[in-house]
Amino acid sequence: MEKGAIRKDGKGRPRLRPERVSGDKAYSSKKIREYLRKHHIRITIPRKVNEKRTGPFNKTLYRLRNRIERFINRIKQFRSIATRYDKSALSYRAMWIIGAILLWLQ
Repeated sequence: MEKGAIRKDGKGRPRLRPERVSGDKAYSSKKIREYLRKHHIRITIPRKVNEKRTGPFNKTLYRLRNRIERFINRIKQFRSIATRYDKSALSYRAMWIIGAILLWLQ
């Protein structure tokens, strides 16, 4: 959680904190939730059945996370994206775009 950085458009240092973190129930630990609250990061993680505390949970945002996760699983069908054969970032990005277009046309 501490090592991830988000690139900014334009000049300047990357942002070190996202605005929101979405995850599945595996990331619903007390330690992760405390870290996110301490750093003022919003949380969209469902609670486990055995957790005592309950709180607000935005199902709409969680469904969007699921949609993105399914898209990534489908685009990994393209071998060059799944195994990262391309040497340059530009050609790898081009394969992502081509794969997304092909999935959209299906």
